[in-house]
Amino acid sequence: MNSITDSVAVMPDVQSSADTRRMPIQRVGVRGVRHPMLVKSNDQALPTVADWELTVALPAQEKGTHMSRFVALLEKHAGTAMTPALFCDMAQDMLPLLNAEKGDVSARFPYFVRKVAPVSEVSSLMDYQVSFKAVATPDDVQFHLSVLVPVTSLCPCSKAISQYGAHNQRSHVTVDLVYDEVADVDLQALIEGVEQQASCELWGLLKRADEKFVTERAYENPKFVEDLVRDVAVFLQDQPGVQRFRVEAENFESIHNHSAYAVIEG
Repeated sequence: MNSITDSVAVMPDVQSSADTRRMPIQRVGVRGVRHPMLVKSNDQALPTVADWELTVALPAQEKGTHMSRFVALLEKHAGTAMTPALFCDMAQDMLPLLNAEKGDVSARFPYFVRKVAPVSEVSSLMDYQVSFKAVATPDDVQFHLSVLVPVTSLCPCSKAISQYGAHNQRSHVTVDLVYDEVADVDLQALIEGVEQQASCELWGLLKRADEKFVTERAYENPKFVEDLVRDVAVFLQDQPGVQRFRVEAENFESIHNHSAYAVIEG
């Protein structure tokens, strides 16, 4: 007789027991799970580390969900180079695993792009904060994408009233998008498109000739925070597959101890 094996065999499955309070739970699961992730970009699998959240809807008659199965799902897909479509597939795979009719999976991660400086052509990495989210039912999945794009903005008013120079600042543009078709998601093109709406984009490494270029580029292309969100919104309106969007811009002012801020939705 093996006492260890026998004790495992008779362990009760408490989560699967009935609940009598008649209170369904809309979302239950795990959050704050740091786990490796591969992101597919231009036929490459880029490694990163994501902050994951996985939840399902729990019916009123069920006492609890099986928390370990969420982490098991991450382990199963750890070697998958994620595209939005594969991310949505993983969310749907989660439902039968947890005996659920609805659930969502989200991952927030740094996404690195290799960029070439505008004059010296020196190469360096630039990082962006990206979030994938898939809300799934057995018959449908809705994909949400969020990207924080750091840029430069230069004040048009400062340029107009000053004899020389104008104050500029680093700005964060955050776009939140919901897609009808995940096949239309192009993360690289989205980032580049947002950068083009700013006074100037940013690079990880610049030489002196590049610094001259970006300074003059920003001076020739001033943008209020209002201009920034409107120009990004116009750009997003023309993107295929976008069901709705939200654009948020925050300018970390260089002459004030506060930020300028704007939001537009469409």
